[in-house]
Amino acid sequence: MNTLSHDIDGADTPSGAFAGSVFAAVDIGASSGRVMLGRVSPESGVSLETVHRFPNGVVEIDGGLRWNFDALLAEVLAGLRTAATVAAGQGERIASIGIDTWAVDYGLVDAAGNLVAQPFSYRDDRSRAAVEPVHRKLDPERLYATTGLQFLQFNTIYQLATEKDLDGLQALLIPDLIAFLLTGARRTEATNASTTGLFDAVAGEWATEFLAALGLRKDLFPPLIQPGEAFGTLLPAIAEAVGLPSSTPVVAVGSHDTASAVAAVPADTDADGGDFAYVSSGTWSLVGLELPNPVLTEASREANFTNERGVDGTVRYLRNIGGLWLLSECQRTWASEGFQPDLVALLGAAAALPAGGPQINADDPYFIAPDNMPERIRAAVRRTGALLPNDPAAITRCIMDSLAAGYARTLADAERLADRSVGVVHVVGGGSQNALLCQLTADATRRPVIAGPVEATALGNVLVQARAAGAVAGGLPHLRRIIAAGASLHRYEPLDLPVTASRN
Repeated sequence: MNTLSHDIDGADTPSGAFAGSVFAAVDIGASSGRVMLGRVSPESGVSLETVHRFPNGVVEIDGGLRWNFDALLAEVLAGLRTAATVAAGQGERIASIGIDTWAVDYGLVDAAGNLVAQPFSYRDDRSRAAVEPVHRKLDPERLYATTGLQFLQFNTIYQLATEKDLDGLQALLIPDLIAFLLTGARRTEATNASTTGLFDAVAGEWATEFLAALGLRKDLFPPLIQPGEAFGTLLPAIAEAVGLPSSTPVVAVGSHDTASAVAAVPADTDADGGDFAYVSSGTWSLVGLELPNPVLTEASREANFTNERGVDGTVRYLRNIGGLWLLSECQRTWASEGFQPDLVALLGAAAALPAGGPQINADDPYFIAPDNMPERIRAAVRRTGALLPNDPAAITRCIMDSLAAGYARTLADAERLADRSVGVVHVVGGGSQNALLCQLTADATRRPVIAGPVEATALGNVLVQARAAGAVAGGLPHLRRIIAAGASLHRYEPLDLPVTASRN
């Protein structure tokens, strides 16, 4: 394994050697992806340039929901080719490449390095039937006490339990599969490994006894690699295809996109008065704390909190709750009915409505499906005994109030379960641009909210690469100061308003 070392204690930055260097971030979500170039300055922060965007999504293949990985890889190569052209045109060189994606899903590769089938998507229902057989061999309490992972029926452990013949095959999580096809190196990045249900949250290693209990080989997954370590350099054929030197390294970052996003939270624990909470707000909301050690208590399991690995061995102690999917689905329904309100105007109208309106439980699985979200929300309100007008502003305000209340409940639970006290809440991702949601979150949590940056995932990806290359130095606190230096941040103070509890 190639390792690009860094000093996690110091904060001095080498000068000269990395002038003109940029870092390529491959950032792929479940609906879209992009390739970005990141330029790093300890004084002015990180700037990002998007050079390639592409769609992503599940497709039905052989009766199952899968990812069109061949098309995904072709887009990654096209993006890297464009990145190389853009960088060269500006007299720059790409110092390294980092990859982050969603978690849980994997592809199966044979001994010759061939992908044997397009990877299944977590949205496929195949793993539902595997949950009970897995729990007969490994009860949920034992699983949680070792892995600290919240129960989700699509966790990798349940997906693997549906596989029939794994002889001679290895499982590569999606970002590791891309890195393998770029470099030929088989590794499993630790932040994503921690989402499989087969990772020991304390030891930071594979829970090999669980693999054995399920009849899976101990080497089913490749060895672990940590953020900042190098998978290797580009294969000659890949280098030629994208127009980069074959010496270009592919560096492990927080390959679970939330790990990269949390690494880019611009927290200053000295200025903010201690521990901070974060909300990675987008289609879904991930709300939690950054901890030095996992919380593996039965109370934590019952509260459905998860302990996932972060950059520098930290623990992302969080819960996945509802997000802005609710609003985007409402917008889609309204557009199909011929009404396309401007989002800024819609949020302004919602903000003008009085506080204390009806709320829903944004975590309810009832809202996962995409059909007629406005009526679903109104029906959920009716079940609480309240009424919600069929008015876009009122429905939007209900969504924002409900999300903020959900964030507050989750934060209170996290503080109690982890025995922590939080001084400030950082909102990163797309939701950081939503002033109404940020203000309501400050009001509901009774804490200041610092909103931004929007592109936290790509920023975290780039900074881990930059540190691995020696372009910057220091631990997460220093990296976060670099983020803060270049980010547009807005602070929301809690208003002196009564906080209405959610009516579920």
